[in-house]
Amino acid sequence: MEVNGYKIEPGANLFNANLRGANLFNANLRGANLFDANLSGANLTGANLTGANLFNANLSGANLTDADLTDADLRGANLSVTDLTGANLTDADLRGADLWNANLTDADLTDADLTGANLTGANLTDADLTDADLRGANLIGANLIRANLMGANLSNANLIGVNLSKANLTGANLRGANPSGADLTGANLEGADLIGANLTSANLIRANLMGVSLSKANLTDANLAGARMPDGTIHD
Repeated sequence: MEVNGYKIEPGANLFNANLRGANLFNANLRGANLFDANLSGANLTGANLTGANLFNANLSGANLTDADLTDADLRGANLSVTDLTGANLTDADLRGADLWNANLTDADLTDADLTGANLTGANLTDADLTDADLRGANLIGANLIRANLMGANLSNANLIGVNLSKANLTGANLRGANPSGADLTGANLEGADLIGANLTSANLIRANLMGVSLSKANLTDANLAGARMPDGTIHD
């Protein structure tokens, strides 16, 4: 298969390739080298990019719905406004990636490394982020409704204004995180580490805080109505 003069096949060397706006629907690019490639606006729906090298690639505005990016190297990649609905990003390396306003609804990010990633305004509704590494990530205004963040590392993450209603944060590390103004209505935070977290004006209505470490956490003006507190009591 040839697209824009480039041979598209598993393991292909597409270093610095210009595939802007290309139709790569269901393409098999397993293990391909797409380092620094331009794939902005490309149609990669259902594409197999397992283990692909997408380091510093430009995927802004691309359609990666249901694409398989397991173990892909996406460090520093531009994924802004990219559609990753239902994509498999298990074990993907997204350190420093730009996911501004990206659509990650139902995406699988289990064990993904998102250290320092920009997820401002991203839609992560129903996404699976079990054991994901989000240390220092920027999630301002992101939507994480019903997201599974069980065991995730969100230490020092910027969570200002994030919607985490009904999210699963069981055993998550939120030490030093800033979820001020965040909506955590009905969220499950059982056993989470919130030491030093800034929860100013956060909405914790009916949240489960059983066994949570709240030492030095700032709960100024937080709404805890109906929340299950660390000692098991229900807040008025």
